[in-house]
Amino acid sequence: MKLKYITLVIALFILAGCLVPEQPIIPVKGATNKDWNSQTFWYEPWGSSGTHKGIDIFATTNTPVIAPTPMLLLYKGDFFKGGKVVVGLGPNWQIHYFAHLDSIETSTGLFATRGETLGTVGSTGNAQGKPPHLHYSILSLFPRLWRIDTSTQGYKKAFYLNPIEYLEAK
Repeated sequence: MKLKYITLVIALFILAGCLVPEQPIIPVKGATNKDWNSQTFWYEPWGSSGTHKGIDIFATTNTPVIAPTPMLLLYKGDFFKGGKVVVGLGPNWQIHYFAHLDSIETSTGLFATRGETLGTVGSTGNAQGKPPHLHYSILSLFPRLWRIDTSTQGYKKAFYLNPIEYLEAK
């Protein structure tokens, strides 16, 4: 009986995460689809990463980076290649990764609403000396096995979602 109750609670918790409405917006204030190269998701070679597992949205330094959906903020700080980063858990159990920020908004609490400022566009981490941009990646906590292919690191496509498809589909 106890196991059934625990299983039901977990199932309801997972379902609740899938029911939060998304309606994502581009995570750089004022940006359009002309501010990124649509060919860079899974582009290779891409330095020590092998492939580029996100998109770079170009903007001037200090342009606000905003939450594309409501999200629980999991991490705000420095992270090796990403420089200043913000990591959030959004609807459908998707992790949103925002990297190369010039600054991180410290007044944002544990939860960010859609459109709330997370930080500003910059060139930190391995983007130093490059034009300012936001590196934006989305990872699914639940693998999408049908997305796996034979490209370099193609097995990782089960987890990494194409941000362009994500933003344009909603």
